[in-house]
Parts: sequence; structure tokens; C-alpha cells
Amino acid sequence: MSKRLAATFRRAARKQASCDAAGLQLTLPGLLHLHGSDSAAVLLLLLALFSGTPIAGAGTVLAFVILALAWRWHRGADATPRLPERLGRLVLSEAWSRRCLHALSWLYGTSARVLRARWALLYHPRTHVGWGLWIGLMGVLILLPLPLGNVLPSLSLILLSLGWMFRDGVALLSSAVVGIGAVGFALTTVHLLADWAHTGLSWLQRLA
Repeated sequence: MSKRLAATFRRAARKQASCDAAGLQLTLPGLLHLHGSDSAAVLLLLLALFSGTPIAGAGTVLAFVILALAWRWHRGADATPRLPERLGRLVLSEAWSRRCLHALSWLYGTSARVLRARWALLYHPRTHVGWGLWIGLMGVLILLPLPLGNVLPSLSLILLSLGWMFRDGVALLSSAVVGIGAVGFALTTVHLLADWAHTGLSWLQRLA
């Protein structure tokens, strides 16, 4: 599966770079079509990737869709979610379309080499609720307006999606480890910002 997806996105990247495809801009439905699947796991992977791109106004929308996916996760990663109309209209620029295609090609090429079905306990159906809560937590972290605060949560969700797509418990465990780092980063950043705000307020009070 991962080899087929890697080949698909390599071909799409070559087509996008060709003269005939100049100006090609991707949409989320277009990327789902290239996957040949619109499962929750595939959509979550794309949302996590999109959350790191500079699309004006998309961050909040993406975070809320991730939260909606978290709510539905108990139905399983293969359940087909409903894509919000506004999200379906989001368009990547030509440059970001090219980067996204290359990133997905590399991601699936790497997955073909390192991912395999193992540690089935971590993706047992009884874990769906727990992983849904985890997805929700990462969605909240992406929603927070913290500098670089979406990087680690997005990476955690990418690993989680790959873990479900390829039934690899090691990828799911890696998602948890990265997510713990994301929580730690968020707490540290909030603490520093609060400390700086308190220091600045004290300085202004002394001036007054």
C-alpha cells in the first residue's frame, strides 16, 4: 500500500512540475482522490500536514475539524467522515502543492521501508476512545496561538495516522511520545509567556 501511494505521489509531483501542469493548485478533496481513500486516518494525516502550511485563516478551521474527527474516532479510523464545505474550498498555492506532493511521496516511501503490522494491542478497537481523546488533545494544542506550537502536535497526528493506516503499533507509540513532548512544549511556553507578561506589567507599574 505505502509503495503504491509513494509511486502515485511521485507521478503527481512530476506532472505538477511539467510545463503542461504549470499553475496546478491542489485542494484537500484532490489529495484524498490521489489516496484513493477518504477514511478518517487519511483525512487526519492531510489535516496534520495542512496545519503546517501558511494558509490564511485555515489554522482554526483545521483544528476544529481535527476535534470533530476526535469525536468520531470511536467509529474507527476507516469510517468515512464528512468534509466541511469550507475546508473543501481551501487551495494550496503552486509552491505548496509541489512541496506537499514531494512530502507525501517521501512519507509513503519511508513508510514502505519501516512500517509493518505489529503490536496489535495498540490499535485494538477498544483503544479507539483513548486515541480519540489523544487526537482531541493534539487538536487543542494546534488551536492554541503559541509560536511554533503546531509543529509537534501535527507530527504526533501524522505518526498516529500512519500507525492506523499501516497497523503499526510502534508508530502509535511514537505518536504518544511526540505528543507528550508537544504538551511539555505548550506548558513551558505558556509559563514563559505568563512570566514575561508579569514582568512587563511590574515594570509598567514601577514607571507609573
